[in-house]
Amino acid sequence: MSVATVFEIMLAAVVLGLGIWTIAVRETYSATVGFVAYGLLLALIWVRLGAVDVALTEAAIGGGLGGVLLLGAAARLRDADQMVAETPGKVTRASAAALSMLTAAALAGAVLLLPNSASTLAPTVIAHTWATGLTNPVTNVLMAFRAMDTLLEKVVLLLAIVGVWSLAPDNTWGGHQGPRHRADPDGILVFLARLLPPLGIVVGIYLLWTGANHPGGAFQGGAVLASMWLLAIMAGLTDTPPVSSRRLRLILVVGPGLFLVVGLGGLWLGAAFLAYPPALAKPLIVGIEIAMIVTIAATLGLLLAGVPERSAKR
Repeated sequence: MSVATVFEIMLAAVVLGLGIWTIAVRETYSATVGFVAYGLLLALIWVRLGAVDVALTEAAIGGGLGGVLLLGAAARLRDADQMVAETPGKVTRASAAALSMLTAAALAGAVLLLPNSASTLAPTVIAHTWATGLTNPVTNVLMAFRAMDTLLEKVVLLLAIVGVWSLAPDNTWGGHQGPRHRADPDGILVFLARLLPPLGIVVGIYLLWTGANHPGGAFQGGAVLASMWLLAIMAGLTDTPPVSSRRLRLILVVGPGLFLVVGLGGLWLGAAFLAYPPALAKPLIVGIEIAMIVTIAATLGLLLAGVPERSAKR
């Protein structure tokens, strides 16, 4: 048995145990911390499976921004004293356990019944990379071969932020999201908020640019940029913009808007919706990705900031 195999077995055991503990633990804060650690370990599993793009997304969203969102929700529940102490009845617990075991058995059966040589479209994707000029097969799939799905995902993000804003009371509509954070000017948080963002911006831009040929892309880069922005907000170095800002709204729609315009251009040229001319495919895709990283960073940051809580005058 090789060292890599031993490592994979240990990693699988730790992930399984951490998943069970996250479900079984009663404290909300402990469960949230366990979920964040679970997401980071899943990123290692995706790396071992060779899916580096998925690993980057899992680390940024599942272990990073998603963890911050859950920690904020847990803090709000604790501050509002809304924690429910009811214990489920025996019938409820038995039903949940039976349903969980049936689901696990179904998944195990599906895995065991998989053919030895699974069907894949990877060779087809690689054979047609010449049409876009991109050598990263994941970016080819997301931005060319299944571009409609990617466009709709970005529209869903836009609708999500509209849904969050719609929860604001009437007297705070158009104002700033979340509380105004203030940190110790000499504290470690402010120090990190001044030190890390320049590095994070470079990393985010690099992930965007390298996504054409290597693992990375607009979503991973946007998640890094959103993290740096949130760090500056939590340190009190900047504030969330008012939701009435026209510049902010332009940033939120520029990515999906450019994507849609390029798609309609494919129809105008007589090919198909979201069909790129081979000579312009790579510049168009890179342009869409540049617009999308700005939209993704702003959207993720604003989603975590929550609903507008302060008027624009404050």
